[in-house]
Amino acid sequence: MKVIPVIDVLNGKVVHAVRGKRSDYQPLQSVLCDSVDPLEVAEAFKKLDFDELYVADLDAIIDCSTSFQVLKSIADETGLKLMVDAGVTSMERAQSLLESGVSKLVIGTETLQNESFVEEAVRVFGGDRVIVSLDLKGDKVLVRPGFDGSADPIFLLRDFEEMGVSQVVVLDLTRVGSGEGVNVDFLKKVLRSLRMDVYVGGGVRNMADLIELKSVGVSGVLVATSLHSGKISVEELRRTGLL
Repeated sequence: MKVIPVIDVLNGKVVHAVRGKRSDYQPLQSVLCDSVDPLEVAEAFKKLDFDELYVADLDAIIDCSTSFQVLKSIADETGLKLMVDAGVTSMERAQSLLESGVSKLVIGTETLQNESFVEEAVRVFGGDRVIVSLDLKGDKVLVRPGFDGSADPIFLLRDFEEMGVSQVVVLDLTRVGSGEGVNVDFLKKVLRSLRMDVYVGGGVRNMADLIELKSVGVSGVLVATSLHSGKISVEELRRTGLL
């Protein structure tokens, strides 16, 4: 199981994401780095021996931009493997994102309107470069109005699996930055139902949570708040073999 640090970028700065309420996000305060510059925060993670970084490019999600210069700078300067959600819903933007040096394209259900886009992305870019993020608000799947897929999270994930998706992030936005813990029961249901690699994000509190998630069989855990607050330390991650 991999522990993957997360940065959320809004208005060109790294912010502290809490429960998906983007209008309330504040600039990052971290024990690991005293900067809110995305490149400098990424460099701090690189220096701590992380080799992969999850980036939520909220500016790209909000503006539907095709300029991914910040991501290109991070990829070029740090060599980190980037797993990025930039709200991509077209093949043109997907191509631009991957050409910027991003390793894996994250397609979030929150910005998805047509299931067929996922199938096309997998066909063109390959299942190893496409990750679906099952964006949840509690037990409800977040999708765009008029979405043509299932409203049931397990049925929806099965559809994606049949399309060739091999990696999924289960992300409960109501738990992001909350310190409330992860919905382990739902994760177990996902793991029983699918053969995909499952990553989880939102609510991870401490090392005990990480150890439990490893025991249930998830492939990776996305962590932001607990790393930046020091509740999960790099030393503990190294000691337990998670870094």
